[in-house]
Amino acid sequence: MPFQRFVETGRIAVVSDGPNKGKLVSIVDVIDQTRVLVDGPNSNVPRGQIRLNQLHLTKFRIKFPFTASTRVVRKAWNDAKVDEKWSESVWAKKVAAKDKRIQLSDFDRFKLRRARSRRNKIRSLAFFNLKKAASRDGTLYGKKKMAKGGDKPKPKKGAQKPTGKAPKPKK
Repeated sequence: MPFQRFVETGRIAVVSDGPNKGKLVSIVDVIDQTRVLVDGPNSNVPRGQIRLNQLHLTKFRIKFPFTASTRVVRKAWNDAKVDEKWSESVWAKKVAAKDKRIQLSDFDRFKLRRARSRRNKIRSLAFFNLKKAASRDGTLYGKKKMAKGGDKPKPKKGAQKPTGKAPKPKK
């Protein structure tokens, strides 16, 4: 199924335009193909109509009767803990991070740039150290290979030296 967010009664949406931009609302009724009746009891959005192209639908949905009053919508909203679920969502965290970034001063942006630079230097140093160790071990490209410096493995102490001739069979 390609679509999972439908324009339906109880769907929670984010207002993308107008005086209530960024606030959560619930769709109470579908007026026609382009407009819906919305109510935002906890976000101080008055009950009224809004165009669908001014809404971003979320994955959250609450259950209440068709064209329910604001009191009923508020009760369903609080019972479903929509505000808590929204604040834990990735979408809300991205919006909060964006707002925080906008609030940064020049000095804050400078400090952030310096911290990123330091982090990247530490990360690069660790990466190159691991790469050098893997190159020495011969595991840089996946399979364990012979260590550099010799084509043949060194014999263990006490082992017989290979002469290149086949051993004589014992009688």
